[in-house]
Amino acid sequence: MTHPRFWLIVPAAGIGQRMQSECPKQYLRIDQRFILDITLSRTFDAAPFAGCVVALHPDDRWWPSTEASKNPCVQSCPGGSERADSVLAALSALAGQAADDDWILVHDAARPCLHRDDLARLMAGLRDHRVGGLLAARVADTIKRSNDSHPPQVLETVDRSNLWRALTPQMFRYSTLVAALEHALQAGHPITDESSAVEFSGNIPELVEGRPDNIKITVPADLALASFILSQF
Repeated sequence: MTHPRFWLIVPAAGIGQRMQSECPKQYLRIDQRFILDITLSRTFDAAPFAGCVVALHPDDRWWPSTEASKNPCVQSCPGGSERADSVLAALSALAGQAADDDWILVHDAARPCLHRDDLARLMAGLRDHRVGGLLAARVADTIKRSNDSHPPQVLETVDRSNLWRALTPQMFRYSTLVAALEHALQAGHPITDESSAVEFSGNIPELVEGRPDNIKITVPADLALASFILSQF
């Protein structure tokens, strides 16, 4: 009997327009290191991954300067215009290497603050699951639903008791994820993350509670916050 292996996919083909910088956000630096390098090293080195694929923008000129590009266990491939396209491209790059029942963990390139305890809990908790699941954090803030007026007005306060913020990594079987993404793309279904595609395919992912400080760097202010979080580990 063979045991499923774990593979890491990091879609990094985005350009990060909201960061208002000259380079994509994954190539901004924290303590003189690329965010992408921090993300990859903290994730890939914390678990027994069989390999890693990073999906890059076709015009990416920063990747050759990264630490990760020199790692023989990390391969790259051209990404696509949308996240789902990049993840599918990385899955295609793993064809012939990953088995159908192997686990694929997809992690955001600009999410460097993943704690190794969360990663271990995700992998251990879903190891025997039929489909897979994702790290998520319970919504703590009061949530308001608005109308379409300008400025918007409050329509109602939403019950947050069963609301979660989807985090990454998201972990699914290789064949399940390939089929789900292809099906959702062909149907024109909006794919906001891997779980949304798996849900659309009729499967039910499991939520694994993670730390709320597993933040995604999106706007300039997030850089200082990420630097502080990393200094506490």
